Amino acid sequence: MKAVIQRAKNASVTVDENIVGEINHGLVVLLGVTHDDTEEDVQYLVNKIIHLRIFEDDEQKMNLSLKDTNGSILSVSQFTLYADTRKGRRPSFVHAAKPEEAIRLYETFNEALRKENIHVETGEFGAMMDVTLTNDGPVTIIIDSKDK
Repeated sequence: MKAVIQRAKNASVTVDENIVGEINHGLVVLLGVTHDDTEEDVQYLVNKIIHLRIFEDDEQKMNLSLKDTNGSILSVSQFTLYADTRKGRRPSFVHAAKPEEAIRLYETFNEALRKENIHVETGEFGAMMDVTLTNDGPVTIIIDSKDK
C-alpha cells in the first residue's frame, strides 16, 4: 500500500462539479492499493500518517503530528500510484489491486483513521475527481507499507 501525503492549508475533491469532500488544515492522502495488501498494511499507514511529525511548532520546526494539531484528512483512492512505466509509453496498472479489494481496503483505511478520532473526508472511489489543494510548505511525502 502506498500513500502520497501532502500537508495542506485547505483541500477539496469535486465529482461532477459537486464538492464531495473538503478540509481546512490537515493532510491530503492519495492512497494506492496493490494485490497483496492487508489490514496490517492499513494499520501501518494509519499509525505512521497520524503520528508523523510534519507540522511546525512555535519555532517553525517540524515537531508536531496530525494528532497534535487536530488536523483533518482528505482521503482519495489513487490506483495510478501503482503504475508500471518500465515498458513503452503507456503505463500498465497490473500491480493495482482489483477494484473490489481496493475499495474494501480503502474504506478500512478511512474507518481506521476515524477510530483514531481523525476527521476524514473522502473522494468517490472509481470516479473522475478533481482534487484541489493549497500545499503547505510545500510538504509532500511518500510512504510505502512494504518499507516497514
